[in-house]
Amino acid sequence: MKRTYQDQLHFEGRYFMLGALALFITAPLMISIVTGVWPTFDKFLPGFFATAIIFWPVTTIEVFTFSPMLGTGGSYLAFVTGNLTNLKVPAALNAQDALGIEKGTEKGDVISTIAVASSSIITTLIILVGALLIIPLTPLLESPTLKPAFDNIIPALFGALGIVYIMKRWQVAIIPLIFMIIFFLFVPGSGGLVGIMVPVGVALSLATASLLYKKGKIK
Repeated sequence: MKRTYQDQLHFEGRYFMLGALALFITAPLMISIVTGVWPTFDKFLPGFFATAIIFWPVTTIEVFTFSPMLGTGGSYLAFVTGNLTNLKVPAALNAQDALGIEKGTEKGDVISTIAVASSSIITTLIILVGALLIIPLTPLLESPTLKPAFDNIIPALFGALGIVYIMKRWQVAIIPLIFMIIFFLFVPGSGGLVGIMVPVGVALSLATASLLYKKGKIK
Protein backbone atom coordinates (compact mmCIF):
# COMPACT_ATOMS: atom_id res chain seq x y z
CA MET A 1 0.00 0.00 0.00
CA LYS A 2 1.40 3.37 -1.06
CA ARG A 3 2.12 5.77 1.79
CA THR A 4 1.01 9.39 1.76
CA TYR A 5 3.61 12.15 1.95
CA GLN A 6 3.01 12.66 5.69
CA ASP A 7 3.05 8.92 6.44
CA GLN A 8 6.34 8.54 4.54
CA LEU A 9 7.88 11.41 6.51
CA HIS A 10 6.84 9.87 9.82
CA PHE A 11 8.11 6.43 8.72
CA GLU A 12 11.52 7.75 7.70
CA GLY A 13 11.62 10.31 10.52
CA ARG A 14 11.36 7.67 13.22
CA TYR A 15 14.36 5.79 11.83
CA PHE A 16 16.19 9.09 11.40
CA MET A 17 15.62 9.98 15.07
CA LEU A 18 16.66 6.52 16.26
CA GLY A 19 19.80 6.71 14.12
CA ALA A 20 20.64 10.14 15.50
CA LEU A 21 20.09 8.90 19.07
CA ALA A 22 22.43 5.97 18.39
CA LEU A 23 25.10 8.36 17.11
CA PHE A 24 24.72 10.61 20.16
CA ILE A 25 25.23 7.64 22.46
CA THR A 26 28.05 6.15 20.35
CA ALA A 27 30.40 9.12 20.82
CA PRO A 28 30.76 8.92 24.64
CA LEU A 29 30.57 5.12 24.48
CA MET A 30 33.51 4.91 22.06
CA ILE A 31 35.52 7.37 24.16
CA SER A 32 35.03 5.17 27.23
CA ILE A 33 35.89 2.00 25.30
CA VAL A 34 39.08 3.49 23.83
CA THR A 35 40.29 5.21 27.01
CA GLY A 36 39.01 2.60 29.45
CA VAL A 37 37.52 5.37 31.59
CA TRP A 38 33.87 4.83 32.52
CA PRO A 39 31.56 7.16 34.43
CA THR A 40 30.62 6.02 37.93
CA PHE A 41 26.99 6.19 39.01
CA ASP A 42 27.76 8.39 42.01
CA LYS A 43 29.12 11.04 39.60
CA PHE A 44 26.83 10.36 36.65
CA LEU A 45 23.39 10.32 38.30
CA PRO A 46 23.54 13.73 40.05
CA GLY A 47 24.64 15.42 36.82
CA PHE A 48 22.07 13.50 34.78
CA PHE A 49 19.12 14.37 37.01
CA ALA A 50 20.22 18.01 37.38
CA THR A 51 20.18 18.33 33.60
CA ALA A 52 17.12 16.17 32.90
CA ILE A 53 14.85 17.98 35.36
CA ILE A 54 15.26 21.14 33.26
CA PHE A 55 15.92 19.73 29.80
CA TRP A 56 13.08 17.20 29.57
CA PRO A 57 10.18 19.55 30.42
CA VAL A 58 11.53 22.32 28.17
CA THR A 59 12.08 19.90 25.29
CA THR A 60 8.59 18.44 25.69
CA ILE A 61 7.11 21.94 25.64
CA GLU A 62 9.13 22.81 22.51
CA VAL A 63 7.77 19.77 20.68
CA PHE A 64 4.17 20.90 21.17
CA THR A 65 4.99 24.57 20.53
CA PHE A 66 7.33 24.40 17.54
CA SER A 67 6.09 21.33 15.63
CA PRO A 68 3.03 23.15 14.16
CA MET A 69 5.39 25.88 12.92
CA LEU A 70 8.03 23.53 11.50
CA GLY A 71 5.79 20.88 9.98
CA THR A 72 6.53 17.16 9.92
CA GLY A 73 9.81 17.03 8.01
CA GLY A 74 11.13 20.26 9.49
CA SER A 75 10.44 19.03 13.02
CA TYR A 76 12.42 15.81 12.60
CA LEU A 77 15.37 17.72 11.18
CA ALA A 78 15.22 20.62 13.62
CA PHE A 79 15.01 18.57 16.82
CA VAL A 80 18.09 16.58 15.82
CA THR A 81 20.22 19.49 14.59
CA GLY A 82 19.16 21.90 17.38
CA ASN A 83 19.13 25.72 17.52
CA LEU A 84 15.35 25.79 17.11
CA THR A 85 14.60 29.08 18.82
CA ASN A 86 17.35 31.21 17.31
CA LEU A 87 17.66 29.61 13.86
CA LYS A 88 15.39 26.79 12.65
CA VAL A 89 12.00 28.27 13.59
CA PRO A 90 12.80 31.76 12.17
CA ALA A 91 14.19 30.15 8.99
CA ALA A 92 11.05 28.06 8.47
CA LEU A 93 8.63 30.91 9.19
CA ASN A 94 10.48 33.40 6.99
CA ALA A 95 10.67 30.93 4.10
CA GLN A 96 6.92 30.28 4.25
CA ASP A 97 6.11 33.98 4.49
CA ALA A 98 8.50 34.94 1.66
CA LEU A 99 6.77 32.48 -0.67
CA GLY A 100 3.26 33.23 0.57
CA ILE A 101 2.74 29.61 1.66
CA GLU A 102 0.05 28.90 4.25
CA LYS A 103 1.40 27.26 7.39
CA GLY A 104 0.11 23.82 8.28
CA THR A 105 -0.35 22.78 4.66
CA GLU A 106 1.60 20.17 2.73
CA LYS A 107 3.33 22.91 0.72
CA GLY A 108 4.24 24.69 3.92
CA ASP A 109 5.67 21.44 5.26
CA VAL A 110 7.88 21.03 2.18
CA ILE A 111 9.14 24.63 2.32
CA SER A 112 9.81 24.35 6.06
CA THR A 113 11.80 21.15 5.55
CA ILE A 114 13.92 22.76 2.83
CA ALA A 115 14.51 25.85 4.99
CA VAL A 116 15.55 23.82 8.04
CA ALA A 117 17.80 21.57 5.94
CA SER A 118 19.43 24.59 4.26
CA SER A 119 20.02 26.36 7.57
CA SER A 120 21.54 23.16 9.01
CA ILE A 121 23.97 22.84 6.10
CA ILE A 122 24.95 26.51 6.27
CA THR A 123 25.39 26.32 10.05
CA THR A 124 27.66 23.27 9.67
CA LEU A 125 29.79 25.07 7.07
CA ILE A 126 30.04 28.17 9.28
CA ILE A 127 31.04 26.04 12.28
CA LEU A 128 33.71 24.35 10.12
CA VAL A 129 35.10 27.70 9.02
CA GLY A 130 34.92 28.96 12.61
CA ALA A 131 36.81 25.91 13.91
CA LEU A 132 39.58 26.49 11.36
CA LEU A 133 39.81 30.24 12.03
CA ILE A 134 39.02 30.34 15.76
CA ILE A 135 42.61 31.03 16.85
CA PRO A 136 43.36 33.94 14.47
CA LEU A 137 39.87 35.42 15.00
CA THR A 138 39.79 35.11 18.82
CA PRO A 139 41.19 38.62 19.51
CA LEU A 140 38.56 40.13 17.20
CA LEU A 141 35.62 38.09 18.56
CA GLU A 142 36.54 38.85 22.17
CA SER A 143 37.01 42.57 21.61
CA PRO A 144 34.92 44.88 23.82
CA THR A 145 33.59 46.58 20.69
CA LEU A 146 31.80 43.44 19.45
CA LYS A 147 30.65 42.13 22.85
CA PRO A 148 27.36 44.10 22.91
CA ALA A 149 26.50 42.72 19.46
CA PHE A 150 27.01 39.10 20.52
CA ASP A 151 25.03 39.68 23.73
CA ASN A 152 22.01 40.88 21.74
CA ILE A 153 21.91 38.49 18.78
CA ILE A 154 18.74 36.64 19.88
CA PRO A 155 16.82 39.78 20.98
CA ALA A 156 17.72 41.45 17.67
CA LEU A 157 16.70 38.39 15.67
CA PHE A 158 13.33 37.94 17.37
CA GLY A 159 12.69 41.66 17.54
CA ALA A 160 12.96 41.89 13.76
CA LEU A 161 10.99 38.68 13.24
CA GLY A 162 8.42 39.38 15.93
CA ILE A 163 7.41 42.84 14.76
CA VAL A 164 6.21 41.36 11.45
CA TYR A 165 3.82 38.96 13.19
CA ILE A 166 2.81 41.46 15.88
CA MET A 167 1.72 44.00 13.27
CA LYS A 168 -0.34 41.37 11.44
CA ARG A 169 -2.48 40.73 14.52
CA TRP A 170 -1.51 43.37 17.06
CA GLN A 171 -4.81 42.94 18.92
CA VAL A 172 -3.89 39.31 19.65
CA ALA A 173 -0.25 40.03 20.45
CA ILE A 174 -0.62 43.00 22.78
CA ILE A 175 -1.80 41.15 25.92
CA PRO A 176 0.83 38.34 25.79
CA LEU A 177 3.49 40.94 24.96
CA ILE A 178 2.63 43.15 27.95
CA PHE A 179 2.42 40.11 30.24
CA MET A 180 5.86 38.84 29.17
CA ILE A 181 7.49 42.25 29.51
CA ILE A 182 6.15 42.68 33.05
CA PHE A 183 7.05 39.09 33.99
CA PHE A 184 10.66 39.23 32.82
CA LEU A 185 11.21 42.72 34.24
CA PHE A 186 9.88 42.07 37.73
CA VAL A 187 10.42 38.34 38.39
CA PRO A 188 13.99 37.70 39.62
CA GLY A 189 15.88 34.99 37.75
CA SER A 190 13.18 34.67 35.10
CA GLY A 191 15.78 34.63 32.32
CA GLY A 192 16.17 30.89 32.83
CA LEU A 193 12.43 30.29 32.37
CA VAL A 194 12.23 31.31 28.72
CA GLY A 195 11.56 27.76 27.48
CA ILE A 196 8.78 27.24 30.02
CA MET A 197 7.17 30.63 29.34
CA VAL A 198 6.86 30.02 25.59
CA PRO A 199 3.72 27.84 25.95
CA VAL A 200 2.34 30.34 28.47
CA GLY A 201 2.61 33.00 25.77
CA VAL A 202 1.00 30.64 23.26
CA ALA A 203 -1.89 29.94 25.65
CA LEU A 204 -2.42 33.66 26.26
CA SER A 205 -2.40 34.32 22.52
CA LEU A 206 -4.95 31.57 21.88
CA ALA A 207 -7.19 32.79 24.68
CA THR A 208 -6.98 36.39 23.46
CA ALA A 209 -7.64 35.40 19.85
CA SER A 210 -10.63 33.27 20.87
CA LEU A 211 -12.12 36.11 22.92
CA LEU A 212 -11.62 38.71 20.18
CA TYR A 213 -13.05 36.35 17.56
CA LYS A 214 -16.19 35.72 19.61
CA LYS A 215 -16.66 39.49 20.01
CA GLY A 216 -16.19 40.01 16.26
CA LYS A 217 -13.03 42.10 16.67
CA ILE A 218 -10.96 39.86 14.38
CA LYS A 219 -11.82 37.46 11.56
